Amino acid sequence: MFNALVQFIREQYRSDDFIPLHAPVFAGHERDYVADTIESTFVSSVGAFVDRFERDMAAYTGSPRAVATVNGTAALHIALKLAGVLPGELVVTQPLTFVATCNAIAYCSAEPLFIDVDRHTLGLSPTALDAWLTEHAEVGDDGLCRTRGDGKVIRACVPMHTFGHPADLDGLVSVCARWQIVLVEDAAESLGSFYKGRHTGTFGALGTLSFNGNKIITTGGGGMILANEALGTHAKHLTTTAKKPHPYEYVHDEVGYNYRLPNLNAALGCAQLEQLEAFIANKRELAARYAEYFQGSDLKFFTEPADCRSNYWLNAVICEGHEQRDALLKATNDRGVMSRPIWALMNHLPIYAHCRKGELSNAEWLEARVVNLPSSVLPKELNQ
Repeated sequence: MFNALVQFIREQYRSDDFIPLHAPVFAGHERDYVADTIESTFVSSVGAFVDRFERDMAAYTGSPRAVATVNGTAALHIALKLAGVLPGELVVTQPLTFVATCNAIAYCSAEPLFIDVDRHTLGLSPTALDAWLTEHAEVGDDGLCRTRGDGKVIRACVPMHTFGHPADLDGLVSVCARWQIVLVEDAAESLGSFYKGRHTGTFGALGTLSFNGNKIITTGGGGMILANEALGTHAKHLTTTAKKPHPYEYVHDEVGYNYRLPNLNAALGCAQLEQLEAFIANKRELAARYAEYFQGSDLKFFTEPADCRSNYWLNAVICEGHEQRDALLKATNDRGVMSRPIWALMNHLPIYAHCRKGELSNAEWLEARVVNLPSSVLPKELNQ
């Protein structure tokens, strides 16, 4: 069974060599733009390509403002600070995510509160969130949501759009509004993914993107904050060491961060963004081929939620159980086709095992079953 799958994947990529999980593709103006940057000598955090990348990303996502950062984790850290997260407060998130989501919360000296996911989205469940809040929290006269008993402020909620599939944003927006919790979207994996015609990362007060080397487009390393004009202006200030504009004086009016994206990286990002829609069309074709291949199989291919367009950043199959999952992982990796399990749940990591959590049966069920398969852009389309 798995030998046939390996052969199928090799046929898609036309390769007998090692097949990675997700490799970048540089098929546009990357070399030209990077060379322009070097020639200009503006290779660091100031330059025309940084401004262009921010403008182009704002236009593509429909966000009023986009602010480039050195990576996606830095973007989420600043987004949480702008959301008002303070030391000792709680931030709702899902246990089924990459560790960076929780690390950004920890950078604020806040604590994750883990709520279950929905199986049909792999993202934070608004139903589970509302149920937990109804049982354990209340909104005070000051408009703050607090836990009953110890009165911990629940300041923000961070859903993550897993593998590029949008979470239930209508539900999350509604629950967060009702409970006076700031919605901050971790859209690190979902550039090019739309929920009911609107780009992920633009439903909350803030959203964040990632351009790591394994993402759908890359700047080598990099991230972006999506926000309204006011929060975007503050984000730009905080990420540039909170330095006030002046021809020569160094005046910093709050604790800032050196989180700026270098112009060199932004040049790469501009060239990559020009190809994004072609990449997505290619990856959606690959996903359709996977879906057809797995029809009638005891492995279930995960498809985008209703009313969404997913970028299918990483393709995923759901195994019957833990034993089949491990057999699939071993068979593919032993044959030079990279696959990987979904992340260990964050509450299973020693660093976050102490955190509060709700009932997590869906996340635990998925943790034991989900495997990612090679998801790079198919070479055939690029060679036409």
